Amino acid sequence: MLIPLLTILIAFALLMWSADMFVAGAASIAGNLGMSPVIIGLTIVSLGTSAPEILVSITAALAGSGGLAIGNAVGSNIANVGLVLGITVLVTPIQVHPGCMRSELPTLLVVTAGTGLLLLDVELERSDAILMITALVLILGQMVRSQVRDPHVAEEAGDEELPHLATTKAWAFLGVGVVLLLASSKALVWGASAIAMQFGVPELVIGLTIVAVGTSLPELAATLASALRGHAEIAIGNIVGSNLFNLLAVMAMPGLLAPEQLPVNFLVRDYGAMCIATLAMAAAAYHGLRHKRAQPGHSYLGRAVGTLFCLGYALYYYWLYVTL
Repeated sequence: MLIPLLTILIAFALLMWSADMFVAGAASIAGNLGMSPVIIGLTIVSLGTSAPEILVSITAALAGSGGLAIGNAVGSNIANVGLVLGITVLVTPIQVHPGCMRSELPTLLVVTAGTGLLLLDVELERSDAILMITALVLILGQMVRSQVRDPHVAEEAGDEELPHLATTKAWAFLGVGVVLLLASSKALVWGASAIAMQFGVPELVIGLTIVAVGTSLPELAATLASALRGHAEIAIGNIVGSNLFNLLAVMAMPGLLAPEQLPVNFLVRDYGAMCIATLAMAAAAYHGLRHKRAQPGHSYLGRAVGTLFCLGYALYYYWLYVTL
C-alpha cells in the first residue's frame, strides 16, 4: 500500500513539474518563431495544462486500464467545475466575457450531449473516438479564429506572463518535459492500478477520484493565477477548454487504442454528474448576467456560486461512496 501511494504522490509532483517544463519550452519556441501571444495561450498553454490527462489516458489505455482513462476524463471535468472553478470563485469573484457566453459555453454543452449520445450503447469504440477527435480539431480551429479577432481577449492574452527562453534552452525544456511526462504518467497508472487491486475498487473509481484530482491541479493553478491577475476571461476559458479536451481527446484515447466496455452505472452516476456540473456552470453564468455587480454584457460569478460548486463536488463524492 505504501509504495503505490508514494508512487502516486511523486508521479503527481512530476506531472505538474514536467507539464510546466513542456509549456515553457513549447511556448518559448513558438514565441521565438514569431507566434502571437493569444495563439500561444489558446493552443500551447491549453494543451500543456491538459497534457497530464492526455498522457495518463494513453498510458492507461495501452496498459489495458481503459476504465482508469475514462474515469480520469469524466472525473477531471467534474473537478474542473466543482473544485477548480469553485475554489477560484471563492477566492476572487470573476466576470465572464460575452464571447464565452455566446460560443464557448454553448459549444461545451453541445459536446457534452453529443459525447453522451455516442456512449449510450455503453461502449467506447474506435469509430466514436475518431468522431471525437475530428470534432475537437474543428472546434479548436473555430475557437482560435474567433478569439484571435476579439481585441479584449487578445489584450488579456498579451498581458499574460509567457515564458521566454533561449532557443537551445527551450528545446531542452521541451525534451525533458516530454520524457518526464511519459515517465510520471506510467508511474501514476501503475500506482493507481495497484491501489485499485489492493482495495478491490474498480479502476474507473480511482480514475474518477485520485487521478482526476491530481491531474486537475495544473488547471487549478493556471485558473487561479489568471483570476488573481484580473484576467477572468482567460480563467473561465481555461476550464471550458480543458473540459472540451477531456471529452474529445482524453476520453477518446481508450477508444482509439483499445475499445472499452463501460460499466452500466457509469452513464447515470458519473457521466450524469458531469452533465449536471456542466449545466450548473452554464446556468450560473447566464443567471449572472442579471447580477447587480455584472459589468455591461458580462456575467458575474460570486462567492455564493463558488460555495455551491464546492458543496456539489463534495456531494458527488458522497454519491460515489454510497453506490460503490
